[in-house]
Amino acid sequence: MTLIPRLDLDRLDALPLDPSTKGLPFDAPPLTIGDVGGKGWNILKGDVPLPVAVIRSDILAGNSAWMGAFTKANDLLLAPHGKTTMAPHLFDLQVKDGAWAITVANAQQMEVCRRFGVRRVLMANQPVGRQAIDACFWALRAGDGFELYCLADGQQGLALLADGARRLPPPKGNPLQVLVEIGFIGGRTGARTRAEALAVARSVAATPGLHLAGFECFEGLLPTPQEADRLIDEVAALAGLALAEELFSANQSVVISAGGTSFFDRVGERFDKTSFGRPVLRVLRSGCYLTHDSIGYAAAFRRIEQETTLHLPPGGLSAALEVWAYVQSRPEKTRAIVGLGKRDIGFDTGLPVPLRWYRPGATTEPEDMPKRHEIVALNDQHGHMTLPVDSPLQVGDLVALGMGHPCTTFDKWSMLFEVDPQYRVTRALKTFF
Repeated sequence: MTLIPRLDLDRLDALPLDPSTKGLPFDAPPLTIGDVGGKGWNILKGDVPLPVAVIRSDILAGNSAWMGAFTKANDLLLAPHGKTTMAPHLFDLQVKDGAWAITVANAQQMEVCRRFGVRRVLMANQPVGRQAIDACFWALRAGDGFELYCLADGQQGLALLADGARRLPPPKGNPLQVLVEIGFIGGRTGARTRAEALAVARSVAATPGLHLAGFECFEGLLPTPQEADRLIDEVAALAGLALAEELFSANQSVVISAGGTSFFDRVGERFDKTSFGRPVLRVLRSGCYLTHDSIGYAAAFRRIEQETTLHLPPGGLSAALEVWAYVQSRPEKTRAIVGLGKRDIGFDTGLPVPLRWYRPGATTEPEDMPKRHEIVALNDQHGHMTLPVDSPLQVGDLVALGMGHPCTTFDKWSMLFEVDPQYRVTRALKTFF
């Protein structure tokens, strides 16, 4: 098992920023991405326009190190969902802390990884369409040692991959690595029966240019840990059946993988019970752990802390991603309007949560938001907050909001700021959605 090298951040930092980039000061001179951290901007001092998305560097580093320690302590490998952030600076942090690969969802995301030096990618999807499939094989033919894993769940999709391998045969020794995806009734993609999954595995093993790497699932849509257990167990069971049929190459390591953001304890505990008499790569694909959240994943982590039998390193995961906005109006005694909306912050797993507030020139640091302050609705550019009559908030105050499912906040920003504990901007984080 070989880990991958760090990324080419010099190439990333040299990219120019469009002056109209959301979050840049309106009077900013021409800048590269790497210039931003040296400008001395501070969110609390009004140096950048709001709303603005920030990631707290101390919490970010702690989350990354914690997950690295967790996977190492529990004999897991991490291939974090790069699609969560699409920020190569953050991919590099994950690689520094031991990532085995970066997981993506499509060929465009794979190409972003390749552009900045990610040497192993797991595409947690089945490529479909000539453009996407050819991109996979051209990447393998580039001659730079790039490794690619993708999924297959049926004979029709597999036939498309086989056609691609005939059009653009990959180099000897670097085939397209295929994981057979296991699904469940009512879920997304994935073979629904053992018979279907094994038939796909046999076809992969027999197809030139393709290589059967293992089996995987995405359990994140299941409602309970017990249902997740059953799907994760099926992945391991099918890997055992494929071994018994001698579908894997001699002496290869068998990959078994699952998503694991909400249920990473279940992935670890169930895969820990597997033993095949040959090396096994137990690959966890969690991605949202890096910034964590203030709603759903926070609740999932509390459950993990209470229930898991796995080793948990000291500390834990905390929310690092915030969106700051001004109080724009207080038109009623029990209602304030904040200057951010659906264009600025995710809302697909719950409305944003007010975390802190700050009054420029009057308070030395942000204070925790008092109780009974709640976002109750979002428009495109406005947030509706209910609050008690005696709320201290007034027009011009700054408010920090947390959210659930950080994926759908990242994709609203082409650039976020990393900030230190005093909210000084330390670098720009460019995204590629």
